[in-house]
Amino acid sequence: MEDTRNILEEQQPFDYKEIKDSKLQVFFHGKMIAILRGKDYGKFQRLKNSRDTYQIQLFLAKATGQFKHGNERKQKK
Repeated sequence: MEDTRNILEEQQPFDYKEIKDSKLQVFFHGKMIAILRGKDYGKFQRLKNSRDTYQIQLFLAKATGQFKHGNERKQKK
């Protein structure tokens, strides 16, 4: 599983807004971080039609580069 900490399913940090000319604004915790177009926009449309929120969140994380890289330290409790 890509999201071992289960952040994408529980918190759903990504949001999006479709804009004209087949473009997609991507937001991370309320801040716009990317605009997707072309092939990425087409793939998003297919995922959106499937209505699988986890897969949409995972796609947005990978498309924008906002996902765990492996060098993060665990938080102290």
